Amino acid sequence: MRAAILSLSLLPLPALAGPAAMPQPDSPQHRPPGGIVTVSSSQSGLDQWIAGFRPRALSAGIAPATLDLALRGIRYNDGVIEKDRNQAEFTRTIWDYLDSAVSDLRVENGKAALSQHRRTLDRLEARYGVPAEVVTAIWGLESSYGANRGDIPVIEALATLAHDGRRGAFFEAQLIDALKILQSGDARINTFTGSWAGAMGHTQFIPSSFHSFAVDFNGDGRRDIWSDDPTDALASTAAYLAKSGWQPGLPWGIEVTLPDGIDYMLAGNGQAKAIADWAALGLRDATGGALPDIGPAELLLPAGAKGAAFLITPNFRAIERYNTADAYVIAVGHLSDRLAGLPPIRAAWPREDRALTGPERRELQERLTAAGFDTKGVDGKIGPNTLAALRAFQRSIGMVPDGYASVDILKRLR
Repeated sequence: MRAAILSLSLLPLPALAGPAAMPQPDSPQHRPPGGIVTVSSSQSGLDQWIAGFRPRALSAGIAPATLDLALRGIRYNDGVIEKDRNQAEFTRTIWDYLDSAVSDLRVENGKAALSQHRRTLDRLEARYGVPAEVVTAIWGLESSYGANRGDIPVIEALATLAHDGRRGAFFEAQLIDALKILQSGDARINTFTGSWAGAMGHTQFIPSSFHSFAVDFNGDGRRDIWSDDPTDALASTAAYLAKSGWQPGLPWGIEVTLPDGIDYMLAGNGQAKAIADWAALGLRDATGGALPDIGPAELLLPAGAKGAAFLITPNFRAIERYNTADAYVIAVGHLSDRLAGLPPIRAAWPREDRALTGPERRELQERLTAAGFDTKGVDGKIGPNTLAALRAFQRSIGMVPDGYASVDILKRLR
């Protein structure tokens, strides 16, 4: 996600669905005329798909008894398909997202959860080097501290999505991994539930991530991320971050103030500098004081020149491995800071602005390219090519080249 490091003001709402990037929705390829799903015919189709899937599952090492247990009487879940096909293409500004993700209530509930599970979280911090507040923040964003773990049968959801075919290969692979979880004894069929897309437990692991990172921290012989006891789920999250490069002793980032005349081209594209170099350029901490020594850091401008600025460390990238949306990483980092007693973000946001819609982002790319600033394609995503084109356009008309994709910029191109 280095592509999105400069401007996040127009961003898709991150799906809080676990430590792996879910495939982006594409155009439905199997939608019946009028978009109506006929449950009876879909059930028949699912039954046929399961008959074809069974030999593939057996060749992947799934035992016949596991398949019988998991797939007997499985029903086509049209609610899952409805959610998959009707994910609204909308965007939220970074400030709107943070208002929700790091609300006063989420901070209050997080402090209560942190206190209740302090002994476990301290043990995890000692073992994995990941602060208790960071693990708790992910828990808060993924399931509201365990309150919303999902109640859809995982096998049913994944089989339905794999049969549907739109992202069939991905969901079939997840289904195989889910069956392996069941076969291992880590999960039990009657409590093997999660979100509509198969994300599971307190911190919403998808099955492939479970296999890579889940741990049995309480020593009961199962990696149980589903039960009311969150120990294994929290430990698995800490293990995930540790294996993703978390560096003990570093913050995720710090809020900073920028001097007048800062070169906004220094932001983004992985341009890390030593703190002494940033200080020499006139950056200060959020209160105007000297920068703490947090090692090499990159400059992040979520709302371009008009909002908060951050210096981010390699631990930002570790959280990013959990969920690739930069807005999610900022939310985790900021929520963890609030749980540690630090103040809210000090800088104001340009709350008068709104996010570009998906069609408007595509129009922006089309018009930039037509104006001679090639975005290398039109996909509605503000990635590195679009950022480069946008900054070049801003510079050509005498604007600050901060890469902030706004309604004003679109109007200037029309």
